[in-house]
Amino acid sequence: MSPVRRRYFFSGHVQGVGFRATCRHLAGGFEVVGSVRNLPDGRVEMLVEGTPAELDRLLEAIGDEMGGFIRETSVHDEPTGHPALEGFSIRF
Repeated sequence: MSPVRRRYFFSGHVQGVGFRATCRHLAGGFEVVGSVRNLPDGRVEMLVEGTPAELDRLLEAIGDEMGGFIRETSVHDEPTGHPALEGFSIRF
């Protein structure tokens, strides 16, 4: 199955609780590439690319670990490829 790219926005009490580090750690267990970063408005943004099944499993794992801090998650599909994503990192 072809990879897709999605941009997730998590809101709630998602900054200052290890959310980005948890996302990076969990992403290492899946065949995904991307990044995660804090936004000035208090949300966390995760840009990730992989098969739809891998992205769904990653999102489920994040919910299992950090669900108590997440109030809302929104997702936007994006075109793959530009810019190219490698690894999975925390952006500052």
